[in-house]
Amino acid sequence: MKVSQKKSVFHNEVLTRFDLYKSLFLTLPFQSVKHTGTILPFFSTHCEKGVEAKLTPEDIIQSFFGQYEQYVQEEDQIDFLFRIVQYIERQVVLFDAVEDSAFQSVGKADDSGVLQSLFRSAQDNTELKKTILEKLHNFSVRLVLTAHPTQFYPGPVLAIITDLIDALKRNDLHNIQLLLQQLGKTPFINKEKPTPVDEAASLAWFLENVFYKVASEIQSNIDSELEVPIDDVKQLIELGFWPGGDRDGNPNVNVESTKKVASMLRTILFRCYYRDFRLVRRRITFRGTQKYLDILQDLFYDNSFNPIENPTDDTAKILENLHNIKEVLNTMHEGLFVELVEDLIRKVSTFGCYFTTLDIRQDSSVLRKAFNYLVERYPETGLDLKEVTVSEAEKEKQIAFTALNLEVEKDADALVIDTLEVIKLIKDIQKSGSERAAQRFIISNCQQASDILGLMQLFLWSGWKKDDLTIDFVPLFETVDDLSRAADVMRSLYANQTYAEHIKRRGNKQTIMLGFSDSTKDGGYLMANWSIYRAKIELTAIAREYDVDLVFFDGRGGPPARGGGKTQRFYASMGKEIANEHIQLTIQGQTISSQYGSLETAKYNIEQLLQAGIISELQQKDGDTLTNKQKEVIDQMAHQSHDKFMSLRKHPLFLKYLETLSPLKQLAEVNISSRPVKRNSGKELRLEDLRAISFVTSWSQLKQNIPGFYGVGTALQWAEENNLWSNVKNLYENSGMFKTMMDNCMMSMTKSNFDITAYMQYDETFGDFWSMLRGEFELTKRYLLKLSNSSVLMENYPIERASVLAREKIVLPLLTIQHYAIRTMLNKKLSPEQEAVYRKLIARTIYGVVNAGRNVA
Repeated sequence: MKVSQKKSVFHNEVLTRFDLYKSLFLTLPFQSVKHTGTILPFFSTHCEKGVEAKLTPEDIIQSFFGQYEQYVQEEDQIDFLFRIVQYIERQVVLFDAVEDSAFQSVGKADDSGVLQSLFRSAQDNTELKKTILEKLHNFSVRLVLTAHPTQFYPGPVLAIITDLIDALKRNDLHNIQLLLQQLGKTPFINKEKPTPVDEAASLAWFLENVFYKVASEIQSNIDSELEVPIDDVKQLIELGFWPGGDRDGNPNVNVESTKKVASMLRTILFRCYYRDFRLVRRRITFRGTQKYLDILQDLFYDNSFNPIENPTDDTAKILENLHNIKEVLNTMHEGLFVELVEDLIRKVSTFGCYFTTLDIRQDSSVLRKAFNYLVERYPETGLDLKEVTVSEAEKEKQIAFTALNLEVEKDADALVIDTLEVIKLIKDIQKSGSERAAQRFIISNCQQASDILGLMQLFLWSGWKKDDLTIDFVPLFETVDDLSRAADVMRSLYANQTYAEHIKRRGNKQTIMLGFSDSTKDGGYLMANWSIYRAKIELTAIAREYDVDLVFFDGRGGPPARGGGKTQRFYASMGKEIANEHIQLTIQGQTISSQYGSLETAKYNIEQLLQAGIISELQQKDGDTLTNKQKEVIDQMAHQSHDKFMSLRKHPLFLKYLETLSPLKQLAEVNISSRPVKRNSGKELRLEDLRAISFVTSWSQLKQNIPGFYGVGTALQWAEENNLWSNVKNLYENSGMFKTMMDNCMMSMTKSNFDITAYMQYDETFGDFWSMLRGEFELTKRYLLKLSNSSVLMENYPIERASVLAREKIVLPLLTIQHYAIRTMLNKKLSPEQEAVYRKLIARTIYGVVNAGRNVA
């Protein structure tokens, strides 16, 4: 489908249908506020005109209330604003549902057959088929679900969205109206902060309703296209899970929550198996199968509804009985219904008894504290704390990897106790679900080789044996400085004989996690992206030198400022210098619901990642491997951008501006996540303690999106002034990595709207600071339009642009209300009760604005 056709279809199938169904939506039965639904369009238009006129939020809101007699009292005004927020929250859901229901019509699914097309062409090309099979034999995509606080609809709302999408596809007006009414009466907000187990339960909805079905379906289609026998199937799609295991900075994650989540995942999985098995049993009523069916009935039912404390891994037993049934069907019953059994075999082979790998993550400083605690407490470790802390080289030398079974005392620091107890718990989790149930320990803020070696020693001091250490130690490099040191850290590790032997026992594979979020906050958009890309080149070279199979695990958030955006295009353009045999990335917040919230979108996005991994090797473009000159140009621009961003960070008003004008403080009060918005939560706010999610979210609520563009314009201007523009233009036209980076930057800017805060240019305190931010925005916009030969941002992605702008229009009233509430708290003397009301109003607007920002691919 041509771009012009897609635009026309998007307008008819999404924008027009949304407007039509919105009239139904405005009749939603909220509480006793008269005429709110009918007044909403007038309020939205009033906000749009006010922003265009660059009025303050107070002027916009108060001039609106001046038109209506029933809203004279402040109490009535606040009540009305809350109702408006409720309507708009649900308008966002309606727009999501309309857009998802038009997935096929709009033409995004045109690309979804590319993978199958490639496989079909291989059927007539023996050499191509052989190459693809070899690639797939050592290739996988791992999607790791994380509970970062960027968006979470409660389970009931997710179910309504699913049903609404289905009703919209069928144009079932009656059910659409009923579902919209249900939506109106269903709470969107958690009354209390969720626990890590609550977060795991929320994410498990996607595991149970989407990934369980889609992963096996894609695997089945690929096996069928390439004619791979089911017994020779190699798992291509893997799942990872962080809620309940990620204790980095989250004081609410502990051993008990890890244990509960592991058990819950197993139980949910067996309920999925049991539902499928009931269909198998209903169809297979033949002689010779009964005894196997009876065994499976007991296994599936008991594990679904009567789970025991310490279960065992029953995967082999389940598969044995399923294969026995399959054999009986093939030998005695002409293979009748054998496809139902093969489907369940494929699912059990994929998910075992664990469903998804539960990753454990902790900060290196906590792990060092646990190491030092055992050295101090137990002389039998043979280490002198003074000696091992003298230097990194001495510490690496002193770690002897002795196997002991040391106990932690009850008076130890709580984080030390948790670290040592979870190391022991991992062994129990593996017993109940195989090593795939919990096989990775991620070391956040990894700064030196001894951070990994010390953790390995902690395992050996906790009852694990060197030869049976079924754990992958995953360093996480995230800040610009840590990324620059990453290559030296890994060289030290590979050169360590004991660690090298461990890698060999682990299939000669090393996983390295690279984080986008903190590097963006640390060094700005361009430097963060370039630092990670450059680190990948250096880390790949060292891994190849030591003959290690390197796996990059990318910590990506939803928006481009946190590594999101057109993800599959990054992976399709890595070039020859970067290991790309495996694709692993985090998916979180709105990315989960927008890209993996339905069977169609999940299938599309997973296949896009699979295709990106295959194409990056089979059809690699010359421009994707950067020349030395290209690297030099990007490096110089990254430093220009970094200098510009650092001058902003060091500005005395930087943090004060964010704290005063954005809802940063209220983020801590929003019951989305169990973890705090900053580390060291009891202390005064420092930029280094502020979590990257909170940092990026605060800028997005201001509609300024600084982390997604600031410094890019300065870098491009510098390139032009130094006669390098032709080089930059060549990079954009030929390097998939650089083009994707710039296109994602344009997406960030399209989601910005400085007109909303234009009144700030006259502010006595922040006026010049605001003007400086706006100046870099305009500079970056000018150069990106020149670079992409466009007249508007995202001109080359018209459907995504239309979707972004439609969402921005929906949430504009929310932003007006939010900024009005923030400024009222700043400028008025309020009672504690009034302050509480305004804080709640701000918190409620945050949800809708965040939930609307789903355009990340």
